[in-house]
Amino acid sequence: MGKLFGTDGIRGEANRYPMNAEIAFAVGQAVAYLMRKEHHRTRIIIGKDTRISGYMLESSLEAGITSMGGNTYLTGVLPTPGIAFIANSMRADAGIVISASHNPYEDNGIKIFGGNGFKLTDEQENTIEDLILNGKLAKLLPPSRDMGQAFRMSDVNGRYVVFLKNTFPRDLSMEGMKIVMDTANGATYRVAPDTFIELGAEVEVIHNKPNGLNINDACGSQYTGDLRKRVLETGAAIGLAFDGDGDRLIAVDEKGEEITGDQILLICAQMLKEQGKLKNDLLVSTVMSNLGLRVACKKYGYRHHAAKVGDRYVLEDMLKLGGVIGGEDSGHLIFLDHHTTGDGILTALQLIAAMVRTGKPLSELAKIMQIYPQKLINVNVKSKPDIDTVPELKEAIRQVEQELGDDGRVLVRYSGTQNMCRVMVEGPTNEVTERYCTELADLVEKVLGMSEAAAS
Repeated sequence: MGKLFGTDGIRGEANRYPMNAEIAFAVGQAVAYLMRKEHHRTRIIIGKDTRISGYMLESSLEAGITSMGGNTYLTGVLPTPGIAFIANSMRADAGIVISASHNPYEDNGIKIFGGNGFKLTDEQENTIEDLILNGKLAKLLPPSRDMGQAFRMSDVNGRYVVFLKNTFPRDLSMEGMKIVMDTANGATYRVAPDTFIELGAEVEVIHNKPNGLNINDACGSQYTGDLRKRVLETGAAIGLAFDGDGDRLIAVDEKGEEITGDQILLICAQMLKEQGKLKNDLLVSTVMSNLGLRVACKKYGYRHHAAKVGDRYVLEDMLKLGGVIGGEDSGHLIFLDHHTTGDGILTALQLIAAMVRTGKPLSELAKIMQIYPQKLINVNVKSKPDIDTVPELKEAIRQVEQELGDDGRVLVRYSGTQNMCRVMVEGPTNEVTERYCTELADLVEKVLGMSEAAAS
């Protein structure tokens, strides 16, 4: 058996290894053992998104935790950042999220937060893997009198909504503002509308009827077509698109144009700067961020740092370099002055605060950054060798980089959660960008693709 943890927890097809009941049970045991305290019973929060497989995995985790002497507190459906918040506010020992984020319903995942609201360290994840994969858990079970109990929590939605509302400045108001939101039939379908309605906005919600199978299905942060259309039809000031577990936001301006995570990052950084709250004048993004972000940072005098892809690496570098804002172009933003992890609803509140404070429409604020043409092609691969060890691919990338010079860039990297190679090219025009990206993707398909076996 290989490693369980990828860049964002454990993920895979539901009801198949490693996302099956057996592994979830073992994860529950391992987390409870890892977090075991000498003087009180270990307390672990479990929450989930709306996938049908969440019931099975929730029950399995609960059984594993209680068998190892821990107490579980079940929140039911709650966004990932909400579970991190509840774990921290309850002073629990850990919070476990059952979600595969923006993936389709067939997939699911397990993400683990410590009691401080931050994701587990690599060392802690390695310990959990060792306990599970090397069969050590059976010998660690407590006697039956020391087994744990399970409790269902009924007040978590309200507590999380209050936390979110408190991140919106009290001197600002969104009274009468028209907002359309797409909750992706996912974990935000209740708390997101409640938050904005309680702050006085006029809210219309689409894709908010989860049935276990429709999460992220042609909706949410990755598919904004319905949202863009509805914003134009209703004359809304803004459209908000969340992903399945609620840690991402993609916005739509009043003209129906999509606003990227990079643009939101810059808009919010500008607001913090004007308030004297942009610590070290630093923005942390990832290597996948648009070239326009770097150009804008240089123009406005911000320090910019590009972390490895993945919110855990963004957070790591923010803490290391003393940053308070960072994120990914996918809409996964972290506001460290407010929360320990990316939160789509919180991000939406900060973006709207910038609109209200400046009195400018979102389309005007978005002009802070010019977006360079970007093309991304995902190629399914059979294996993931180091790109530098594939001579023809390495040389092709070098040639394209040489041709683009300062007017573009190339990024070829593997997905941390899927057997996939992501080929991204940015360039001066759509035509040039498309051509180079297609050429490189075709080469990746030829040398690493699923058809490789047939060709060899």
